Amino acid sequence: MADDASTPFRERGPLEDETALRVLRNGEMTIVGRMPWSSNGTFLVDLEHNGVEAQGIYKPLRGERPLWDFPSGLYQREAAAYDLSDALGWDLVPPTIVRDGPLGSGSVQLFVPCDFDEHYFHILEDPRHHHALQRLCAFDVVANSTDRKGGHCLLDRQGSIWAIDNGLTFHHEFKLRTVIWEWAGDDIPGDILADLWALIDEGVPEAVATVLQPQECAAMVFRIRGLVETGVFPTDPSGRRYPWPLI
Repeated sequence: MADDASTPFRERGPLEDETALRVLRNGEMTIVGRMPWSSNGTFLVDLEHNGVEAQGIYKPLRGERPLWDFPSGLYQREAAAYDLSDALGWDLVPPTIVRDGPLGSGSVQLFVPCDFDEHYFHILEDPRHHHALQRLCAFDVVANSTDRKGGHCLLDRQGSIWAIDNGLTFHHEFKLRTVIWEWAGDDIPGDILADLWALIDEGVPEAVATVLQPQECAAMVFRIRGLVETGVFPTDPSGRRYPWPLI
């Protein structure tokens, strides 16, 4: 999306994770506006710290709609999804932290400049992106993503794929709902399996464990073991594990 007078989004070069996290944690935050089509309060913010500028997506607790099957504080799961992706070394979730903001405590995620008309089903057409999408497929099983719509997969200007909107994750009941079923029943690539085995050996990352309930951590380990022991991507014989709408 171009940086012009008609859009609040700013183009910028990629930021290293440590720089991005520093700006997200410590930057002066100004709300630019509310993001459209979001069921919960989701805001675009400008951030500046020591001369470094960035934009973020701010999801405060006070903007969350209560859900019957998830506890309040979905913003913490947004940050836990980043911590899980970071622990796996997969760089799938943009840097995300929890901090206080203009509307109280919430998550702040680095905004990813991209073409928002492009989504999962477009990205899938290019075989160069298939391995990253396979990682995302495995990630969503591990995180138990219940709402992986096509529009939650972004392709940035550098050709990297990012997974956003990760609040509905880590439930102890298996609630997977995703658009990514292209590799159902196929062998999981060896490097993805190796990363999952390493996570089992190292244990649930502390930053994730502090957010989740013990039964949620145990269920996540169970899902990881299911992937590495079968060595194949899961299938959905019911045909019902799709989010709605798909985009």
